[in-house]
Amino acid sequence: MKKDIHPDYHFIDVKMTDGTIVKMRSTYGKEGDVLALDIDPSSHPAWTGGGQRLMDAGGRVSKFKKKYEGLGF
Repeated sequence: MKKDIHPDYHFIDVKMTDGTIVKMRSTYGKEGDVLALDIDPSSHPAWTGGGQRLMDAGGRVSKFKKKYEGLGF
Protein backbone atom coordinates (compact mmCIF):
# COMPACT_ATOMS: atom_id res chain seq x y z
CA MET A 1 0.00 0.00 0.00
CA LYS A 2 1.31 3.48 -0.83
CA LYS A 3 2.34 5.69 2.07
CA ASP A 4 1.08 9.26 2.67
CA ILE A 5 -1.85 9.08 0.24
CA HIS A 6 -4.66 8.98 2.81
CA PRO A 7 -6.18 12.15 4.27
CA ASP A 8 -5.58 13.04 7.92
CA TYR A 9 -8.20 11.35 10.13
CA HIS A 10 -8.73 13.38 13.32
CA PHE A 11 -11.31 14.51 15.91
CA ILE A 12 -13.72 17.36 15.15
CA ASP A 13 -16.76 18.75 16.99
CA VAL A 14 -20.11 18.36 15.23
CA LYS A 15 -22.73 20.91 16.34
CA MET A 16 -26.28 19.55 16.01
CA THR A 17 -29.30 21.76 15.24
CA ASP A 18 -30.35 21.79 18.91
CA GLY A 19 -26.93 23.13 19.96
CA THR A 20 -25.45 19.93 21.36
CA ILE A 21 -21.89 19.12 20.35
CA VAL A 22 -20.71 15.61 19.49
CA LYS A 23 -17.05 14.69 19.08
CA MET A 24 -16.41 12.54 15.99
CA ARG A 25 -13.50 11.40 13.87
CA SER A 26 -13.46 12.81 10.35
CA THR A 27 -11.32 14.02 7.47
CA TYR A 28 -13.18 17.37 7.54
CA GLY A 29 -11.02 20.44 8.21
CA LYS A 30 -8.35 20.05 10.85
CA GLU A 31 -8.18 18.86 14.46
CA GLY A 32 -10.67 20.72 16.67
CA ASP A 33 -12.72 22.35 13.88
CA VAL A 34 -16.49 22.67 14.35
CA LEU A 35 -18.93 21.41 11.71
CA ALA A 36 -22.39 22.98 12.20
CA LEU A 37 -25.25 20.92 10.73
CA ASP A 38 -28.43 22.35 9.20
CA ILE A 39 -30.18 18.96 9.30
CA ASP A 40 -29.41 16.13 11.70
CA PRO A 41 -31.08 12.92 12.94
CA SER A 42 -33.01 14.83 15.63
CA SER A 43 -34.70 17.14 13.09
CA HIS A 44 -34.93 15.30 9.74
CA PRO A 45 -38.24 13.53 8.94
CA ALA A 46 -36.42 10.43 7.71
CA TRP A 47 -35.24 9.75 11.27
CA THR A 48 -38.11 11.32 13.24
CA GLY A 49 -40.90 9.47 11.44
CA GLY A 50 -42.17 12.41 9.40
CA GLY A 51 -44.08 14.02 12.27
CA GLN A 52 -43.04 17.50 11.25
CA ARG A 53 -45.41 19.52 9.12
CA LEU A 54 -44.48 20.83 5.70
CA MET A 55 -44.15 24.60 5.83
CA ASP A 56 -46.20 26.40 3.19
CA ALA A 57 -43.79 29.11 2.05
CA GLY A 58 -45.64 31.62 -0.08
CA GLY A 59 -48.76 29.44 -0.45
CA ARG A 60 -47.06 27.02 -2.85
CA VAL A 61 -48.35 23.85 -1.20
CA SER A 62 -51.92 25.10 -0.98
CA LYS A 63 -51.71 26.34 -4.59
CA PHE A 64 -50.53 22.87 -5.70
CA LYS A 65 -53.28 21.11 -3.73
CA LYS A 66 -55.95 23.43 -5.17
CA LYS A 67 -54.67 22.87 -8.72
CA TYR A 68 -54.82 19.06 -8.42
CA GLU A 69 -57.68 18.63 -5.91
CA GLY A 70 -59.88 16.69 -8.34
CA LEU A 71 -57.35 13.97 -9.19
CA GLY A 72 -57.99 11.81 -6.14
CA PHE A 73 -55.10 12.80 -3.87
